[in-house]
Amino acid sequence: MERYKNSKILFERAQKMIPGGVNSPVRAFNAVGGTPIFMKSALGAWLYDHDGNAYIDLINSWGPMILGHANPIIEDAIVEALKDSVSYGAPTEKEIVMAELITSMFTSIEKVRLVSSGTEATMAAIRVARGFTQKNKIIKFEGCYHGHGDSFLIAAGSGALTMGTPDSAGITQGVAQDTLTATYNDLDSVEKLIQANPKQIACMIVEPVVGNMGCVLPESGFLEGLRSLCDLHEIVLIFDEVMTGFRLSSGGAQKRLNIKPDLTTLGKIIGGGLPVGAYGGKAEIMNCVSPVGKVYQAGTLSGNPITVSAGIAMLSYLKKNQDVYDQIDSTTTQLCQNLQNIINRLGIPCSINQMGSMYSLFFTDKKVKNFTDAKTSDLNKFSIYFHEMLLNDVYLAPAQFESLFISTAIDTDLVEKITEASEISLKKAFGIS
Repeated sequence: MERYKNSKILFERAQKMIPGGVNSPVRAFNAVGGTPIFMKSALGAWLYDHDGNAYIDLINSWGPMILGHANPIIEDAIVEALKDSVSYGAPTEKEIVMAELITSMFTSIEKVRLVSSGTEATMAAIRVARGFTQKNKIIKFEGCYHGHGDSFLIAAGSGALTMGTPDSAGITQGVAQDTLTATYNDLDSVEKLIQANPKQIACMIVEPVVGNMGCVLPESGFLEGLRSLCDLHEIVLIFDEVMTGFRLSSGGAQKRLNIKPDLTTLGKIIGGGLPVGAYGGKAEIMNCVSPVGKVYQAGTLSGNPITVSAGIAMLSYLKKNQDVYDQIDSTTTQLCQNLQNIINRLGIPCSINQMGSMYSLFFTDKKVKNFTDAKTSDLNKFSIYFHEMLLNDVYLAPAQFESLFISTAIDTDLVEKITEASEISLKKAFGIS
């Protein structure tokens, strides 16, 4: 029987009504080839597809399933909340509890506004920064992803003085001219943009630890340098912690790295994996948001009671059980050490980046410090590796330029299974018998 027979049938059916057959582009497997796998259920560390195959999950819904799938702590909170209603369009006490939890765990957040997605959070954050500073331009970093808002889908220009160009159809040159793109881990590129656009930059938005060009770590002094430049030039520093928030520590990457931004954006993990986002930070900036201030942002489903109930359960557990981070960090470190041992023994051109429970295996011998480095990866070899891992029951992100995430459900036995699958798959990718 064909391994992915039912997924192929579902994909053919989906393409008749859904653009590309998927509701988010990376799911289409365009970067690795083949047919996307349609999932039916998940439990703990495992995903189950419509053909009855089981996979160890190293995506974990792009980060938020830190306690594994179908965790009873989250599910019980959802079931209990369902008894009351799924939506009110009116304030609830649970929204206050959620805000109190977030502000108690992120010391840089004095006030917070809930929204319905990470994209919504980042879009609102830059609007608030513009309203607060009365300036128009923003700085983002090549390879960082902040959702599909117009301002974030701008490719870098050829230099500090060159206007970026839209990376997607439907984005105007007017938006492009206000979006400046710097190089991650390169303070000089940031300073040049500031000097070329004096007193025009409202904010700088960055993933403090990048997850969207693969896992890329900030070099020593980089984030501190951004903080200093923003202070010097009265620029709002925004940390996009949609992936890293509550994943790298109970206070996100900023707590782990001891750098305070002015605004922070958060995502799926604060809803236990349900659709949600939030942005927050200094009270003087957040007080610009309507109905207190003149920056408008609204949403019927913001603070949805089901999502917030799941999020309260998740964040309360993480706040009380800090050993979760020791566990997943240790598990990830062991896995990465195993992978490094394989790379060394086979003598293959690969490199690994890791921070906490996030990691990436790059198919390049370069140390990946920015998007230019990441793009030296051999994508053909990654594709072979990806499909071999599937055949060995491990589900990876279907693209080289994505971080992987470990949950508490992955134990030492599963680390060994992943290690064994990786060695088989790497040998296949590099033609080693």
